[in-house]
Amino acid sequence: MPISELCNREVIIVETEDSALEAARLMRKHHVGDVVVIEEQNSIRKPVGIVTDRDLIVEIMATGLDPAVITVGDIMASEFVTVKGSAGIFETIQYMRRKAVRRSPVIDDSGELVGIITMDDLLQLLSMELSELTRIVDRETDKESKQRP
Repeated sequence: MPISELCNREVIIVETEDSALEAARLMRKHHVGDVVVIEEQNSIRKPVGIVTDRDLIVEIMATGLDPAVITVGDIMASEFVTVKGSAGIFETIQYMRRKAVRRSPVIDDSGELVGIITMDDLLQLLSMELSELTRIVDRETDKESKQRP
């Protein structure tokens, strides 16, 4: 299954000149832990960074900076990781592990933002898949006990 089928397509976005305070307000309003920073290029929304709730705490709150003055461009992650929508689930997990990220914007072949995938999304999918496997074991045991009383 390509990761584009699993990713969340309702991505909260900001632009580089938006304030950190606006990013925090959007995270609270939408109950998310990140915003994706985009730039529009030829009518295509391309992700250029990401700001997480942790970035806000470590970079702004802990240092006593004014979140209304600091822009998301000032604090967005410098090493930015995206995943192509055509990537498989296991490939995405390996890539996120290698890059040590918990979330990654998903892009199409032209680099346009199509969604975001998070570690939580992947854990939820994998736990559902493991649950289905345990059901096989349970059904197999039931089937055998009925066939061989």
